[in-house]
Amino acid sequence: MKNIFFILSLLLSFSVSAQNVDFSKDNFPDNKDGLKAAQKELREGEKYYELGTFVYAQALEHFLVAQQFNPNNALLNFRIGNCYLYGANKLKALPYLEKAYDLNPSVDEAIHYSLARAYHLSMNFEKAITHYNIYQSSLVGNDAAAKLAETTKKIQECKTGIELIKKPARVFIDNIGAEINSPMADYGPVISADESVLMYTSRRAQTTGGQIDPNNNQYFEDIFVSFKRGGKWNPAVNLGPPINTLGHDATMGLSPDGQHLYIYIDDKGDGNVYECTLSGTTWSAPEKMNKNINTKSHETSTSLSYDGKTLYFVSNRPGGFGDRDIYFSKMDATGNWGPAMNIGSAINTPYGEEAVFAHPDGKTIYFSSQGHKTMGGYDIFKSVYQNGKWSEPENIGYPINTTDDDVFFVMAANGKRGYYSSFNPNGYGEKDIYVINFLGPEKQPILSTEDRLIASKTESVKEVVMASAVEVAQAQLTLLKGIITDAGTLQPLKATIDLIDNQKNEVIASFNSNSATGKYLVSLPAGKNYGIAVKAEGYLFHSENFDIPATAAFIEVEKNIALQKIEVGSKIVLNNIFFDFDKSTLRPESGNELERLIKLLNDIPSLQIEISGHTDNKGSAGYNQNLSESRAKAVVDYLLNKGIAPSRLTYKGYGFTQPIATNDTEEGRQMNRRTEFKILKK
Repeated sequence: MKNIFFILSLLLSFSVSAQNVDFSKDNFPDNKDGLKAAQKELREGEKYYELGTFVYAQALEHFLVAQQFNPNNALLNFRIGNCYLYGANKLKALPYLEKAYDLNPSVDEAIHYSLARAYHLSMNFEKAITHYNIYQSSLVGNDAAAKLAETTKKIQECKTGIELIKKPARVFIDNIGAEINSPMADYGPVISADESVLMYTSRRAQTTGGQIDPNNNQYFEDIFVSFKRGGKWNPAVNLGPPINTLGHDATMGLSPDGQHLYIYIDDKGDGNVYECTLSGTTWSAPEKMNKNINTKSHETSTSLSYDGKTLYFVSNRPGGFGDRDIYFSKMDATGNWGPAMNIGSAINTPYGEEAVFAHPDGKTIYFSSQGHKTMGGYDIFKSVYQNGKWSEPENIGYPINTTDDDVFFVMAANGKRGYYSSFNPNGYGEKDIYVINFLGPEKQPILSTEDRLIASKTESVKEVVMASAVEVAQAQLTLLKGIITDAGTLQPLKATIDLIDNQKNEVIASFNSNSATGKYLVSLPAGKNYGIAVKAEGYLFHSENFDIPATAAFIEVEKNIALQKIEVGSKIVLNNIFFDFDKSTLRPESGNELERLIKLLNDIPSLQIEISGHTDNKGSAGYNQNLSESRAKAVVDYLLNKGIAPSRLTYKGYGFTQPIATNDTEEGRQMNRRTEFKILKK
């Protein structure tokens, strides 16, 4: 306590250099008209100021006019500082609060708290801690304990900030540019997993109807969209009706494939989640999600898992751990969202959590929190689901996180780039969208021990070489995308893509390609053997196999798929039929693929097919001929046991006589080792 009063007296000793000037006739005897006008502005400003922080912007307009007349009034400077402190331009608060304190250290009982907040926001953590401590020493009354707890937390935030800025994250943070940002507020970015689509909320003049929100004198919110072409974002355009309306329309989440958009609509005071679905080039009208997701409370952000089976969202419904909590809901067998479950105390705190984002790797979430180890306001955290539980949330670091609120962060599938909105006085508008490029850990300088012989005498014999930065640790997933077409006409097709866990022989998820473009995108988290089955009415199904080790790094695979019509002569490779090594024994992982073949045969009872076996050129011709034939027979025997008539089935082995790829590489040989079926009669 003695130390606190010593600090207080020390601070007071610096305040004698300036003098407070009241708005009185004695101080302005020669400018009565100016004084009268300034006093009127003061009274108008005070009317708004007394109503609370939500109208500080209106109060500020009047206070600034009065301040031009008299810049040396302590109370006016204090109030201007507070208007900025609780408004959009928080960093403008500090000089006014410092001046108020310099003019009169006792100008208001909250001066030390306001100064502490302003120093905190400016990352002058030591001064912030000093003023927080002085403020704490003056607390009395019934609410002293609550205020003490609040400022104790803020002191801890300052200490966290000191530690975080010592080891800044290796990132480049760049304004995404004028193609996206405007002179108004732009925020809430959401992206497709491959970064081909960016949607966000904007309050620019080009919103639907061009109306002004009377609560904050800004344009109503609308959703804008931009597409990346050739590595650059195209100029954003208004998404238009039926998504944008005359009211507020704001982004909440976008599915990894960019075909399901979740938006926020305020229904008479209780914000709700609505879903919009892309069909071809047209978005459906927003549809309110069910009562397990929406309540009479506020639901403020959402994120869909990579498989489309789990929806994460934020709500302040009763029964949580704090102000706002993260919840999740599982899709049931009927396609409806089931009861909401709190994600738990490992993530949620007694404070607010916000802006959850589920990464396409299937195990990582990013979210904003006031309650974990933040450096001020909301910070962005990362947690990984491992061994049946969420890991301790990790602050993703400074300068991504600041002393103000940092929310609505999304990460590309490759783990190299993130997007979020932030205020920067050098930006285009009130808030802008920024792109974060993550770098790897920096390598230390390496002193070469012996240089190669050199011809020039002017070159150094020894030199220090800075090794290039280590590549950032990439997300562990494969991003599969491409275009599905008709093999004959090459026209885009709407098809269903089933994602199968071959080990469990079950369909994990189903997606659709876009009917207008044929485009599809599927995320495959590492650690599984996946079967991909593509099917459309009137076409043979197409299958792919991806066996992705748990340690596999990110890779993006572009696979265009041409579906064969069901007609005589059409044939496909059954990529998800597996045999034991050097044997013709069908492995259990083949079950799902075989059941698809059975369904096709049952759906078209007149169909007659040939099952053929093929090998690479390793080994003798006779050996491979026998192996290929016995494997084809094994498939036919399976179909016969399932009730398919013998007259509809033939089998043949071709050994290595019909390669579809080179036998000079392991990849090529693997493609040649295959099972096919061909339509003989329809």
